[in-house]
Amino acid sequence: MLPAVAASGLSTNRQGDLLLNGAPFRGIGVNYYDAFTRTLGAAPRTDYGAGFQELAARRIPFARFSAGAFWPRDWGLYQTNRVAYFARFDGVVRSAERHGIGLIPSLFWHLSAVPDLVGEPCNRWGDPSSRTLAFMRQYTREVVSRYAASPAIWGWEFGNEYNLAADLPNAAEHRPPVVPGLGTAAQRTAADDLTHAAFRVALQEFAQEVRRHDPSRIIVSGNATPRPSAWHQAHEKSWQRDTPAQFAAMLAADNPSPIDTLCVRGYDPITDLGRLPQAVAVALAVKKPLFVGEFGVAGASTAAAKERFAALLAAIETNRVPLAALWVFDFEGQAKDWSVTPTNDRAWQLDALQQANERLRTRRP
Repeated sequence: MLPAVAASGLSTNRQGDLLLNGAPFRGIGVNYYDAFTRTLGAAPRTDYGAGFQELAARRIPFARFSAGAFWPRDWGLYQTNRVAYFARFDGVVRSAERHGIGLIPSLFWHLSAVPDLVGEPCNRWGDPSSRTLAFMRQYTREVVSRYAASPAIWGWEFGNEYNLAADLPNAAEHRPPVVPGLGTAAQRTAADDLTHAAFRVALQEFAQEVRRHDPSRIIVSGNATPRPSAWHQAHEKSWQRDTPAQFAAMLAADNPSPIDTLCVRGYDPITDLGRLPQAVAVALAVKKPLFVGEFGVAGASTAAAKERFAALLAAIETNRVPLAALWVFDFEGQAKDWSVTPTNDRAWQLDALQQANERLRTRRP
């Protein structure tokens, strides 16, 4: 157990403003996806500290990361030796504390991992009495109660982009992967098709469990921007494009209270950035600050890539988005197209984040 220290982190007020330690805040961080999961491999890596040190040197304020295993097999240490599991988790949190980096842990990144782990189909995310939600509550309770006193924790996130899998008209073609060697189910059926109704139940149950142990830090869904047809998918199982009002309804409903933020992405210039002003408007209307949980530009560092990246940052700044995070910092699994490190040819993106945060610090949030 980490020693008790004064709680801090991100919170919201009744007006829907984002606050850091009680003061208005805007900032741009990174996704440090495997800062923790790299410690769970056959050859555990504990080099996350060098990454935190680099972020601190550039005054990049926070990191979102996967706070649980991706594949069911990789939950093995948690199931067999929780002392060792949480010792590795402690190391990440302590390192972030030492370097003054905020953390937003995403507890259930991959939507099929927990159902597979407990032997249920994915639609059990929508059943409050399921083994899936029982595991979710247990792990959430253990993580949140263990780290709720840490100044490194800025907020809590459920998982990654569950909404993109919901109510797909062609769901049978996009069911979760079947890799029994990694602990998945041996086959998939219609019971693995997720609905908006099901994952909203999971989100509410998660947020309620978080609030039992942490009364103030922000709670994040981890959702992507709603699909352009999300309302019609949920109501008609069709790809018909939603109206602006339907987009607003889905964005709000997919982040149900007590979740107190809205979460989107910032990749596609039309479906993401093109709807960013509307997402900001919805956030103001429902009084929940907007989090662009991922944004970025893949591939080689060409002049065109730098122009696209500058446009992303400009959209985040001019729309006064309070919180955003670059995809992705120091991730070997995506070294070819996405990973940004201080020494590779995408290091300029860190420079751009540093400069953007300097601008945000000199402006009123």
